[in-house]
Amino acid sequence: MADTMQFDLVSPERNLLSVPVREVRLPGAEGDLTAMPGHAPAIVNLRPGLVSVVAGDGSETEFAVTGGFAEINGESVTLLAERGHPRAEMTQEVFNEMMAQARRRVETARERDTAGEELVAAGVKLLADMEALGTHIGLDPNQANFPH
Repeated sequence: MADTMQFDLVSPERNLLSVPVREVRLPGAEGDLTAMPGHAPAIVNLRPGLVSVVAGDGSETEFAVTGGFAEINGESVTLLAERGHPRAEMTQEVFNEMMAQARRRVETARERDTAGEELVAAGVKLLADMEALGTHIGLDPNQANFPH
């Protein structure tokens, strides 16, 4: 078995990373998981959180993602993020804008006459995950005083 596998992280804005890695820790919608070379094939839905990448040289890099999915095939992991930023770029301003977008999604779900409780619950969970992400990386989810 190889010591590394290919990892590609892509967001709509840009290709964030493409390197050989030892492991990738993912914020899965059904729970966190770690993919390593030889991992069983899987497609994983992601929730907002941090993706940690351990490169072939042992260095570790983190990325904040708002969701998306990852395809794991044992030889590679391809992560398509709804939105992603290197941890170093996650300023309070960037986080506030991400929170505002999440709140708009919840409000849109609540305003639709056809929106079921499941859709609203999914939006509320998205907000909670975004707040947890901000708190985890030291940003204040309440700073912008968004209306509730």
